[in-house]
Amino acid sequence: MRGPFSILRGTALAVALAIPLSGALAQAQTTPGTIPRQADGKPDFSGVWQTLSEADYDLEPHAGRRDAPPSAGVVDGSALPYRPEALAQKKANFDKRGEDDPRLKCWTLGVPRSVYYPAPFQIFQHPEELTLVHQLGHQVRTIFTDGSLHPEHLEEGYWLGDSRGHWEGDTLVVDVNHFNGETWFDRAGAYHGEALHVVEKWAFVDANTVSYSATVEDPDVYTRPWTVSVLLNRRRDPGFELIEDYCFTLPYEPHYPHKDVTP
Repeated sequence: MRGPFSILRGTALAVALAIPLSGALAQAQTTPGTIPRQADGKPDFSGVWQTLSEADYDLEPHAGRRDAPPSAGVVDGSALPYRPEALAQKKANFDKRGEDDPRLKCWTLGVPRSVYYPAPFQIFQHPEELTLVHQLGHQVRTIFTDGSLHPEHLEEGYWLGDSRGHWEGDTLVVDVNHFNGETWFDRAGAYHGEALHVVEKWAFVDANTVSYSATVEDPDVYTRPWTVSVLLNRRRDPGFELIEDYCFTLPYEPHYPHKDVTP
């Protein structure tokens, strides 16, 4: 299942090139101190979201580089707990990040990277599933909340994994597995293998802010699980909508604003 952003899975969805945001803007009009909810009382994550975090440039603390702004990091414990042989591979990835980063090849970003990539994505929520549509490459991911289980056997892993969610109070907890080993976690070469297992937690801070965390486990690469945490902000710009933003493989330019997509 190798390929570019055209490799999609989950519920089939015909996505228009421009997606109206009227529903999302309506959700933003909430009483102070409340969060949007669906008819069944569950928190409603419908809308367009985007992070202000520098997580995609490098999950770990780092000084400014020509290809990344400085950041205090977004990982618990600061440093990723690599196995010695995996750390060597990560360093090799970093040295060739201008060529080998899967995003530069127009490959699907994967999970959790697609959530904290610095581009908007839209959530469509229904009682039995949430569908995430990402502006970059229009990748589509489905989180099933209907009580169904992961498939037991797969011939190959998925680019976005298989996502099964449940509610713990007002927190959406999503278990994701069945990955391939083709994606990275950031532009600095943090990576995983096919044994990747991710547990996400989505919870409202307020009506227009979501706390997102992803606990990553991969015994082939890391000595222990680790967690990345970021905030997602609702896009409330008047008239804002997802636009056509397909990926193009352009020559690498070492400046931190992403240059690999349509201007």
